[in-house]
Amino acid sequence: MRKIYALTLVLACLFSKASFSQGPKPLFSRADTLRGTLNEFRSSYDINYYHLNIKLDIENKFISGSNLFKFKAVNDINRLQFDLFDNLKVERVVYHGKELPFNREFNAVFIDFPNTIKKGSTDEFTVFYSGKTIIAKRAPWDGGFSYTKDKQGKPWVAVSCQGFGASSWWPTKDHQSDEVDSMMISVSVPKGLMNVSNGRLLSTENTDPNYTRYNWFVSYPINNYNVSLNIADYVHFDDSYAGENGNLTLDYYVLKENLEKAKKQFNANVKPMFKVFENWFGPYPFYRDGFKLIETPYLGMEHQSAVAYGNKYQNGYLGRDLSGTGLGLGWDYIIIHESGHEWFGNNITAKDIADMWIHEGFTMYSEALFVEGREGKNAGARYIAGVRKNIRNDEPIIGPYGVNQEGSGDMYPKGANLIHMTRTLIDDDQKWRDILRGLNKEFGLKTSTTEDIVGYISRKSGKEFTKIYDQYLNYKNIPKLEFKTQGKQTQYRWLADAKNFNMPLRIKSGEKYTWIYPTKEWKKITLKQGFKPDLENFYIELKELKSE
Repeated sequence: MRKIYALTLVLACLFSKASFSQGPKPLFSRADTLRGTLNEFRSSYDINYYHLNIKLDIENKFISGSNLFKFKAVNDINRLQFDLFDNLKVERVVYHGKELPFNREFNAVFIDFPNTIKKGSTDEFTVFYSGKTIIAKRAPWDGGFSYTKDKQGKPWVAVSCQGFGASSWWPTKDHQSDEVDSMMISVSVPKGLMNVSNGRLLSTENTDPNYTRYNWFVSYPINNYNVSLNIADYVHFDDSYAGENGNLTLDYYVLKENLEKAKKQFNANVKPMFKVFENWFGPYPFYRDGFKLIETPYLGMEHQSAVAYGNKYQNGYLGRDLSGTGLGLGWDYIIIHESGHEWFGNNITAKDIADMWIHEGFTMYSEALFVEGREGKNAGARYIAGVRKNIRNDEPIIGPYGVNQEGSGDMYPKGANLIHMTRTLIDDDQKWRDILRGLNKEFGLKTSTTEDIVGYISRKSGKEFTKIYDQYLNYKNIPKLEFKTQGKQTQYRWLADAKNFNMPLRIKSGEKYTWIYPTKEWKKITLKQGFKPDLENFYIELKELKSE
């Protein structure tokens, strides 16, 4: 979740996890490459299981503990890389009861094994670490811990790290392409406080006279930035939803002073959200782990099965409508948007964050489907057209690969409009629903690429979308339709960056719609009642030329 470009400074940050300057493109460093590239020391092993076992000293903002790595060797291994920010100290790495030698290069840590770990075998090691936590200055748009207090003066702590890196607070293979298959998250917190993490709470333990450990188990694959902790004197209430795969547990953790507001707001939004999203996207992907909303001191994040909520129990985005249509004021933006990520972002995950449009474009589009479910198809189309006012067309949506860098924040509103155009071009809502559900089935619980997603849409729709997505994702400009009319005849063509760009376009003549098939060469059509492109459903530029 995160960059929109007008309104207020806060809104300006919504749709970007990394702001872009208007100056030269950034130069990437060795540290960027170590973080963003699957080198031989990362690609050689596949993570199967983590047990993150930590203690948080809230008063001193100090973290300590360990993480167990269980993995399968993809190739023969003598050395591998894991990741941990260098503000945190690696105390030791233990392998079969003995300490391993290791060395650091920026935030990458390399360990050497005494013997070759053979391809296909499974093995494990444990990293012990400690250090001062990084404090977020403006969560969730920059990463780190948020330390604050509730109205009773009790600690209220949460972490967010999307884009910034999970390795900012725990040792991990910090690359989006490799999701751990399952995970135990054990967090020890001062007595009188509760920790809520992803998955199911298995047990609590009194680890010493002053701390309680909460053990949460995640039974599905999970990407690194989704792993979370949330610490407060929470009050818990629950509900259930009769969904496509049976009874889904709904668990809510909020500050005591907000209990009644939470009951009202969550009840009004959560079940309607599931009704719409399960219909369009398929079953909620994480039934075994359930669904949680957790009140946090920052606005929100899509933490898997443990969605962070900080919209202050109001509709819209902090009371505002991002579309400017009024259609965004009847529902809680953070509940709907962040929950939409359970399908796009958490179930379907991009291999490289350069392809984060897969997460953010589809999820912003899910908002329009929610509006459609409330107020009809035309209302959903108006909503998605409304968010165009936030598009800057400043940089390509797809970022550079292999250096842990996202593309433009246009991935949200421009990506959503691209997906809405895809539906319009397919022109068959049952087929479109089948495609959205099929994407979640085909690419769920694993990582994917732009080519995977666009290829699937093309195959299942029977229409070629590669050139269309190329233009909108890889170039900052949108296609321009040049046209000139003389009498009842109109000539038209595309001006676009993508090679052989040939997107069909729906136009209105009188009261009837028809399709034209522009290319980069001039074509012509004869119409009796005018030539009006469908600008509500197509995000394009028009340029009318004078007839000769």
